[in-house]
Amino acid sequence: MPKVKFYTGIDIPLEFHRARIVQKVRLLPIDERYEALKKGGFNTYRMDSADVYLDMLTDSGTNAMSDLQLAAMMRADDAYAGSESFKRLEKAVFDVLGKRYVVPAHQGRAAENVIMRAFLKPGDVVPMNYHFGSTANHIRINGGRHIDLVAPDVAFTSASDNQFKGNIDIARLEDCIAKYGAEHIPFIRMEASTNLIGGQPFSMANLMEVRKVADRHGIKVLLDACLLGENAWLIIQREPEYAHATLAEVLLKMCSLADIVYFSARKLSCTRGAVIATDNYQDKLKMDQVVAVFEGYVTYGGMSMKEIEAMAQGLYEATDEEYICQNPEFIRYFVNEAVRMGIPMVTPPGVLGAQIDAKKFCDHLPVKDLPASSLAAAIYLCSGVRTMDGGTYQDVSEDDPDFVADMELVRMAFPRKVLTLSQTMYALDRLKWLYDNRKLIGAIRCHDIPGMQRCFRTPMEPVGDWPERLIAKFKQDFPDSL
Repeated sequence: MPKVKFYTGIDIPLEFHRARIVQKVRLLPIDERYEALKKGGFNTYRMDSADVYLDMLTDSGTNAMSDLQLAAMMRADDAYAGSESFKRLEKAVFDVLGKRYVVPAHQGRAAENVIMRAFLKPGDVVPMNYHFGSTANHIRINGGRHIDLVAPDVAFTSASDNQFKGNIDIARLEDCIAKYGAEHIPFIRMEASTNLIGGQPFSMANLMEVRKVADRHGIKVLLDACLLGENAWLIIQREPEYAHATLAEVLLKMCSLADIVYFSARKLSCTRGAVIATDNYQDKLKMDQVVAVFEGYVTYGGMSMKEIEAMAQGLYEATDEEYICQNPEFIRYFVNEAVRMGIPMVTPPGVLGAQIDAKKFCDHLPVKDLPASSLAAAIYLCSGVRTMDGGTYQDVSEDDPDFVADMELVRMAFPRKVLTLSQTMYALDRLKWLYDNRKLIGAIRCHDIPGMQRCFRTPMEPVGDWPERLIAKFKQDFPDSL
C-alpha cells in the first residue's frame, strides 16, 4: 500500500475511500445513557442500536460494503439450483483462496455446524491455536472437545513485543497428537486471527510447521479465515520473507496449506453468509449432505443470491491492501495512543479491535467481580460507545461455576471503512478520562442463565451505586457536554 507521510510529522492512518452514503447516529446525554444501560441489563449485547453512538461491539456484519458490491447485488440470479451467481462465487473462491469446491452456509457458525457434523466423532479432540466461543460449542455438542495450544507465557501476556501470539506451540501440538492419537483428531484448526486473546495473528512459518506435523500424522488442517486478509497483511508487515509479497500471493499461500478453509462472510467479505472451501471432492460431498438438511440447496446454502453476488465481489476486495489495511492501521493508531496515555492495552496491536486489559485497567476488582463486564458498561456510560466484554462471562464456561477466562479483555472493534478518525479520537479521549477515574468502577453481577452463548442473553446489574458516582464525576468534569 502507499505510505503517506505528513509534513507536520503526525502519524495517523489515512483512508483510501470516500463516504458516499451516511447513516445518522445520536449521542445521548449521560442520564439517558444510564437509562439505556439499565434497560439492557448492563449487557452491551442487549442494548438497542438507537441508543449507541459508536458501535464498537464487533465487526461481524457491521463492515461497510463497497459501491461495487452494492452494484453486483443487482445482477443476482435467484434460481434455487444451479444459479449463475453461485458460479461467480465459485470463481472468486478459486481466484482468491485457490480452492475448487465451495460449500455455502448462511453464516459462520452455521459453517462450523456443517464441518463438525461432517467430520467430528464423539470422543474426538480438536487441537487449535485458540478457540472461539461458537467453535468450542459446536465441537462440544457433537461430542468432542477443543484443546488450545498457543504458548501461554506468550499469548496470555497482554503487553508484549511478540509479533505472532496466535502461533501454535509445535511441541505442544506433537504432545497432543501423541496423547490422543491421530485417529481421534479430525483436524488441526488455525484461527486467523485469534479473537479471544486480542486479535493476534499467526505467522506463515508457523502455519507451514503445522502443515508438516499434520502431514506426518495424516491429519487435516482446518483454517478459520474470518480475518484472513488482516492476518495476511500483518504477515507482510512483520515476517521479513514476505515483505515484498502481495496480499493476493500471501492469501493463496496460506490457503494452500489448509485442507478446508471456512469463513464468515460477515467479516472476510463484508457481507452476510459463509463459505467452506476445499479441493477434496469427497469432503465436499460429506458437507453437502449436512447443508441439504440444515441450510438449503448446495448452491445457495441459506443465502439470497444478492448476498452471494456481494460476497464474490467482496472476496476480490479482500486482496486490496488499501481496504484491508484500514482495520489494523486504525487499531495500531488507537492502541499506540492509548499506551502513550498509560492505558493497559494488548500489544502488539492486532486485528478486529483495540483490546483493553481489563484486569490491569480495573486492578482493584477481582476476577469474580467480572472486571471486563464492568468496564464495558462503564465505557458506554461515559461515552455512548458500545464495546464487547471479552472476559470470563463472554468465554466458554461449559457450566463450570469456577471457570475463569485466560484473559479479561474489553474489545473496541473497528469495522472496516466505518469509523472516522475524529470518532476514533473521541473514543480515546473518553477512555483516557475513564482510566483516570477507574477506581469509581465497581463490581457487576449476572443473573445466571445456563447454556451456551450465555453472554448474548444474560442481564446483569451493578453492585452498589458506582454508576451514579461515575455519572456525578462525569458531570463535574464535563458540565456542558453530552
